[in-house]
Amino acid sequence: MSDAVLHDPLNDHLGWQQARVTELSAPDSWLGLRGLFWLEAGDNAIGLAADGELQIPAPGIPIGVLHVNGLNVEWRPDHGPSEILATDRNGTPSTVNLENRLIFVAERDGRLAARVRDPDWASQQPFAGLACYPYAPAWVIDAQWQPIDPPQIMELPNVLGELRPVSVAYCACFEHQGVAVRLLPVSAGEEEAFFVFRDRTSGRETYGAGRFIKGRPQGNGRIVLDFNRAYNPPCAFTRFATCPLPPPENWLSFPVAAGELKWEKPSD
Repeated sequence: MSDAVLHDPLNDHLGWQQARVTELSAPDSWLGLRGLFWLEAGDNAIGLAADGELQIPAPGIPIGVLHVNGLNVEWRPDHGPSEILATDRNGTPSTVNLENRLIFVAERDGRLAARVRDPDWASQQPFAGLACYPYAPAWVIDAQWQPIDPPQIMELPNVLGELRPVSVAYCACFEHQGVAVRLLPVSAGEEEAFFVFRDRTSGRETYGAGRFIKGRPQGNGRIVLDFNRAYNPPCAFTRFATCPLPPPENWLSFPVAAGELKWEKPSD
């Protein structure tokens, strides 16, 4: 196979799309979440609700507790040994297998939340895939990667209605059909920058709360933004996510007809 085929942009893009489908089809996909519970200091009792789902705090007789001390969490079952749980702070969290559900602890801005996952969700309703705009080379943008000195403080909203201050030291600047665009990253490193944006397709063809995109700084004052790889945030697939929302600075005045379309949940 020739290098031209190996590095064909369309083939690369189709590979990226397939990786997205594989990720969302996996047992640990966002689609398998069945609960999100913010934890308080001390004992957080876990039990079964009337529909068989796990609940925190527990209705009736609990089957164990998650004991919180600062940012440390211990699982104390009613029957069996206790276990210290690692949160997702540094990567993959510890899990507790309980009543055909997995429990793990997420850490967000100094707060802890227990998430409940159904590991067998895909056997009940397999992921049917994603709809996307056709690949469009014109939406691969070579933008300026301009430093901001001193860094700008941006208020980043999330789906919980909270605002988190983010220090922004760079911006991606380009022009689209005569419109000057200045996108601010939520986070940025030497190899990748992460953006949350919305545009004139949001709430129509694409997810209403906006989309995510990752850029590749080139090390020469430029950054590549491939809007064909604009993708839906976790909250497009589950109400148990805590996604950031597009800051006002990243509301685009024109449609971005590239990337993932709105995901429609299959009817039961």
